[in-house]
Amino acid sequence: MTGFVPVMWSVWGVLVLFLVALKMYNSRLTRDEDDQLILDDSFSHVKAQQDEIMVKIHRLEPLMRLSFWVVVAATLFVIGYYIVDFMQQFK
Repeated sequence: MTGFVPVMWSVWGVLVLFLVALKMYNSRLTRDEDDQLILDDSFSHVKAQQDEIMVKIHRLEPLMRLSFWVVVAATLFVIGYYIVDFMQQFK
């Protein structure tokens, strides 16, 4: 069973790195987002850029939510593995 632990930690690490990469990409997208309401037609190009950013952010949200819960499940699995291992050592 000693080969299982490095694989378990490697999978957990890859999942966490993927989540961190998604968070960094999301923060890069939202950095360019404005909190202003554009009412003048002369700034329609700015409104179009902001709409594109919002579409990308909304498309990314389900993937971020899913990857967060996968990381939570993997973390609980790792914790559960060590709890079971700890309990088996004292039987």
